Amino acid sequence: MKLEELINGLEVEKYSGNLGKNISGVAFDSRKVSKGDIFVAIQGLKSDGHMYIEDVYNKGAAAVVVGKDFDKYSYDGLTVIKVKDTRNALARISSNYYGEPSKSMEMVGVTGTNGKTTITYLVKSIFEAANKKAGIIGTIGDMVNGELIKTGNTTPESLVIQKHLYDMLKAGTRSCIMEVSSHALDLKRVEFCNFDIGIFTNLTRDHLDYHNTMENYFNAKQKLFYMTTKSNIINIDDIYGARIAENVSKLKVPLITYGIKEKADIFATDIVYHLTGVDFVLNTPKGSTNINFNIPGEFSVYNALAAVGCGIACDISLKAIKEGLESVKGVKGRFEIVPTNRDFTVIIDFAHTPDGLEKVLSTIDQFAKGRKIVVFGAGGNRDKTKRPMMGETVGKHSDLCIVTSDNPRFEDPQAIIEDVVAGVKKVNQNYVTIVDRKEAIKYALENAKPKDIILLAGKGHETYTIIKDKVLPFDEREIVLDILKNMKN
Repeated sequence: MKLEELINGLEVEKYSGNLGKNISGVAFDSRKVSKGDIFVAIQGLKSDGHMYIEDVYNKGAAAVVVGKDFDKYSYDGLTVIKVKDTRNALARISSNYYGEPSKSMEMVGVTGTNGKTTITYLVKSIFEAANKKAGIIGTIGDMVNGELIKTGNTTPESLVIQKHLYDMLKAGTRSCIMEVSSHALDLKRVEFCNFDIGIFTNLTRDHLDYHNTMENYFNAKQKLFYMTTKSNIINIDDIYGARIAENVSKLKVPLITYGIKEKADIFATDIVYHLTGVDFVLNTPKGSTNINFNIPGEFSVYNALAAVGCGIACDISLKAIKEGLESVKGVKGRFEIVPTNRDFTVIIDFAHTPDGLEKVLSTIDQFAKGRKIVVFGAGGNRDKTKRPMMGETVGKHSDLCIVTSDNPRFEDPQAIIEDVVAGVKKVNQNYVTIVDRKEAIKYALENAKPKDIILLAGKGHETYTIIKDKVLPFDEREIVLDILKNMKN
């Protein structure tokens, strides 16, 4: 593609060099630059792409986009383009390079603190029940034409997003459901994605290491609902959801509300909870129907209602919506019951915030007949203020707290544990600390009694642990089954 076509729509402050040259690829990671590429220098949270301009020139880059130090990069044959915001430039260039794929697709964005992953899979199932082929971009990975591609972020960088949308479209996939994180909205990863529908789940304390305040966090999330063209679907029971609903009700884009407690367009009644799921009557503008949902808990009802809202917005029949919901047997790492064939139950869940833990443990409270044992920790180099809150939440609901590691990264795991235990101690003295997470799981399994429920919280779908700069294999499903096998032997 010609460089002048690639930068179409950019607000170029100044440039030097030839804009008519051919560009063979786009990169924002200097390690992935090939000859003839355009490199976009991004100021990251840990590194600055401007530091690697000479490196990419030596690799054969044809052009670079910079946000500063324009006069510093006068290399022979290198076209240098200066813009105000290189993140915005990367999103525009990526969209142009792949032919603006989102304009030809039905785009659904899901944002909020909890529930995003499950909702994307529920919407996908509803779409497929209505014979709409759909892809996913999200935490577990990007589902592109039936292949799960790991990306490392809930919402990947704009270049990756546009590439995966292009690949979906090329294979005949006309719908994409995307988890849209607050980081992605704030860092402009989803700029030039033409969202038809936005879904809001809830907002609770998380990511304050980045956003600093809940108001900043809220404002980042709210951006999605000013990017949509077809419908905004909002959880009216959530206080932040109510704020968004009020704000976007003034827009021309239709608003659909959902909830259980407040008066909403889509709501659930006659709810019956049990260990393997939840039954309820679904009430919608299209009518009512009984739902037998295979994921337990009140939070699962909310997730289902959000997905229903998307189905209603897309004019999918109530029959297909029901079929789509009921065909989902579960989502990896979301209240996932491990088949142990023992007289106690092991559940794996991604809950890693005070509210997420509260929701999962409240669900377990509804059907627990034995003790509740929770193995959990808190991530390193992340919001430290939520650690004692997590400890207090787990301590309040559990009979035995086993505080351990959870992706300590560059922090001392023992120091993180002490932060968590400070909260546990407020409400529960029955706890142990075990730094090695595998040993913590083993302790829980070895001390389990009949009818106990063991919750392994925080890792969810992850099959790794992050210690300093190393990503090491750690699949809790395999670990549980391996420990039980050895215990049996």
